[in-house]
Amino acid sequence: MKDKNDNLNLGDAESVHERVREGYAEIARANQTTGGSCCGTSPCCGSTVSSVNELAKNIGYSEAELAGLPEGANMGLSCGNPTALASLKPGEVVVDLGSGGGFDCFIAGPRVGPAGRAIGVDMTPDMITKARRNVAAYRRQTGLDNVEFRLGEIEHLPVADNSVDVVISNCVINLSPDKPQVWRDIARVLKAGGRVAVSDLALLRPLPKEIQEMVQARVGCVAGASLVSEIERDARAAGLADIRLEQKGDYFEATEASEDPLFTQIAAALPKGTRPSDYVTSLNITARKPG
Repeated sequence: MKDKNDNLNLGDAESVHERVREGYAEIARANQTTGGSCCGTSPCCGSTVSSVNELAKNIGYSEAELAGLPEGANMGLSCGNPTALASLKPGEVVVDLGSGGGFDCFIAGPRVGPAGRAIGVDMTPDMITKARRNVAAYRRQTGLDNVEFRLGEIEHLPVADNSVDVVISNCVINLSPDKPQVWRDIARVLKAGGRVAVSDLALLRPLPKEIQEMVQARVGCVAGASLVSEIERDARAAGLADIRLEQKGDYFEATEASEDPLFTQIAAALPKGTRPSDYVTSLNITARKPG
């Protein structure tokens, strides 16, 4: 990977994609060898909050859900619980944008049951490999064969039009250099009446340019986040309706209090008298494709 302190060229979407892909490939490989938090000493989305399982419990995952996961599927990359937000039902087809090691897909699978399907999409081959390796363990633990992982970008999902009941995503859309296209593709793959349940980081006000260009802040889910108003605008422009945005400031304040190196670096680059939680919040986003 290039020097993580290099600045991003925000005008070059493919360059942004590549730097994010490199960062998450590094996360996947490190997690395979250390079994620790997603980024080792350089956390993503608050993974240093005592442990990845403790973080997951703090944002709404149950002990039973976590206990049933294949080893290593939870890498501390979450900023909410979209599977609970989605109220998944048996028989539904759910697509997870930026599925990583398979965390939310492996939780969604038992909820949609043998007649349903959970499809994870990720642009990082190392993440897809990691998730696919865990499918056998998932089958043994659940008796289900209803989870799969596809390599692809969330702006151009490898999923047929009008074929999905629910789209979920967990701290990923912020990474995209073309968020309006992400929302358009979400609308494309959803069936009429289909639902969206997304947990992501969002901005309460614009970040300084210095932070926007930090590679590690981009991989760490902060620098690429959109303003809350922009998220609503993009979802509505894509044709979605019943859009609801719920800010979860307590989560981000707990992450900030963990004093992890990334947020310390971000705080140092902010105007005097401000802190990261003045700029960034965790956001639950729900919407529906008109039916």
